[in-house]
Amino acid sequence: MGRARDAILDALENLTVDEFKKFKMKLLSVPVREGYGRIPRGPLLQMDAIDLTDKLVSYYLETYGLELTMTVLRDMGMQELAEPLQKIMEEHFVDQHRQALIARVTEVDGVLDALYGSVLTEGQYQAVRAETTSQNKMRKLFSFAPAWNLNCKDVLLQALREIHPYLVADLEKS
Repeated sequence: MGRARDAILDALENLTVDEFKKFKMKLLSVPVREGYGRIPRGPLLQMDAIDLTDKLVSYYLETYGLELTMTVLRDMGMQELAEPLQKIMEEHFVDQHRQALIARVTEVDGVLDALYGSVLTEGQYQAVRAETTSQNKMRKLFSFAPAWNLNCKDVLLQALREIHPYLVADLEKS
């Protein structure tokens, strides 16, 4: 299971029976982003914490499911359960999926070209290009990541979306 899915399940399992019922009722009325549907009322009311976690992730994917769960918990005045979810939301996609990106990105040079100048210096660019395998190139690239801010990570994510759209989509679902 993904980290966001685990956090959603943990939060739901920490609700009392009445709080869990209230959570499901609020989930029916909270506004959802454009393009997303609502979990049907009948099945929703019958779900336990595990089933609801699975449904939140399948309907809204992990990131938005996490955000919705956090929103409902805050609406219920349960900030202490929402805080761990907020911390996970603050972790960037490239940090969350570092291992998978190292293993699965095959076209690294195009990613490097997108990062050159705005994220990577000439020396960093050349150091990554000097590596012999895609995995080693990605490891070298990630060795520079601790110095990056969120904008740098966003540039990397955008490059990955353009060059490896199916990989990014697959990781967003996991």
